[in-house]
Amino acid sequence: MAKCKGCGAPIVFIGTPEGRSIPCDAEQVLYWARPRATGKVVTPNGIVVSCDLQGDPKLATGIGYKPHWASCPKAGQFKRKKS
Repeated sequence: MAKCKGCGAPIVFIGTPEGRSIPCDAEQVLYWARPRATGKVVTPNGIVVSCDLQGDPKLATGIGYKPHWASCPKAGQFKRKKS
């Protein structure tokens, strides 16, 4: 397990089908998929899903990881500059 260079929180890197890696909070969360929802999770196979992060656990769509940029207080220091 890695640590965020900005805030020191434990993170995991989830590989996407395109070959990129997304830094995510290390703790898995239940999610309820819903198109155009404001919540986002990354599934274990690297798919980003719009979702709700609260609901009936029996009706959850699955388990995923929250992208770390959503919770990191220092996320702004890692934004890529447009060339």
